[in-house]
Amino acid sequence: MASCLYKSGCMSLKAARGLLSSRLLTPSLALANDKKRNLSVHEYISYDLLESAGIPTPKAEVAKTSQQAYEIAKSLGAEDVVVKAQVLAGGRGKGTFESGLKGGVKLAYSPEEVKELADQMIGKKLITKQTGEEGRICSSVLIVERMYSRREYYFAITMDRTHMGPVLIGSSQGGVNIEEVAEETPEAIIAEPIDIATGIQREQAESMAKKMGFSDKCVSQAADCFIKLYNLFIEKDCTMVEINPLTEDNNGNVLCMDAKMNFDDNAAFRQEHIFSLRDRTQEDAREVKAAEYDLNYIQLDGDIGCLVNGAGLAMATMDIIKLNGGSPANFLDVGGGATAEQVKHAFNLITSDPKVQSILVNIFGGIMRCDIIAQGIISAASELDLKVPIVVRLQGTQVEDAKALIDASQLRILACDDLDEAAKKVVRLSTIVGLAKDVDLKVNFQLPI
Repeated sequence: MASCLYKSGCMSLKAARGLLSSRLLTPSLALANDKKRNLSVHEYISYDLLESAGIPTPKAEVAKTSQQAYEIAKSLGAEDVVVKAQVLAGGRGKGTFESGLKGGVKLAYSPEEVKELADQMIGKKLITKQTGEEGRICSSVLIVERMYSRREYYFAITMDRTHMGPVLIGSSQGGVNIEEVAEETPEAIIAEPIDIATGIQREQAESMAKKMGFSDKCVSQAADCFIKLYNLFIEKDCTMVEINPLTEDNNGNVLCMDAKMNFDDNAAFRQEHIFSLRDRTQEDAREVKAAEYDLNYIQLDGDIGCLVNGAGLAMATMDIIKLNGGSPANFLDVGGGATAEQVKHAFNLITSDPKVQSILVNIFGGIMRCDIIAQGIISAASELDLKVPIVVRLQGTQVEDAKALIDASQLRILACDDLDEAAKKVVRLSTIVGLAKDVDLKVNFQLPI
């Protein structure tokens, strides 16, 4: 995470980007910094957690059918309501449903309109900037009473490595894309590090509220909200709590209008109920499968599969592929203690991506023995009927044994000692396979030959 520079209660653009890492880092960079997979839950679950902690929110209920949405809209007793698609992706408001509906957050003026909107959302995929073209399925909608905000703020709590603890982040510019605020007016981002041993102090919370611009009559309420959010953050083992917007209404009430919460997977044993609410349909199927085999896998949009041991080496491998004109299809770290079976599953994951046109295996054998990797490669090539070219670069523990195993297997695996040479070869092979596909030539890389 980027080092943070605090000056007069404001933060630099670099610091804002660092603290908002869950929003601003690419998936591969985030994983390289921290192998944990942080659970993200739907907004309606976050609402329930806020309510249980005594934090003010609008009246809201989740609906899984359009009829249920209609009945909830009637029961809320509000003239106007907001229909919010429950999809784990940012940019919902500017997204598009495959049904043609524009926007995943819509205002409705009657229960009948709520039903119509819900019918166009539930069971349909929502495409946003974060989901990519494939989109994510919307299985439910949150029906929320419409509130009239006098002012909107941004508030979040996240973990900061520089201060080795939690940091409050706030801005008077809420209800908008916070990344754009950090980019265009970084001085509008305010930060307050918290001593995790003593916890948040009342004066800190009130100071934060004043700096964010809350009116005098709302400072105390805002401070109460910050304290309760911080206590919830600690109690539930969160890695991030984000409220955007946090509003001040015409009656002087402070409300959390939108909520996003992430949880540390290492605390799953303490937070069994929360983790039981995980929605696997919102996650990449390959990443879910990888987690089952204790592999760190993230899908990217290139065409060269990567199998590496160690996050740092994986990042370097992707960099050198890019340097030679290629594009990585994934981040896959098998770790330091992978078995031959795990390596086989890793190959299965890589080749399940139809975009993959070649594979680069880059292993430095320290704790990880090269011969174990070689056994996994041989097993995968033999059992999975691999038809894409494989370039292997092995160095370190038992490397000579690994080379002997590959030679004895009589499989068509291209071995290289030099990483730059290996990257050049795998990029060329991917290009050849891609060109052949472009002109509808069938390409088979048969193993064994």
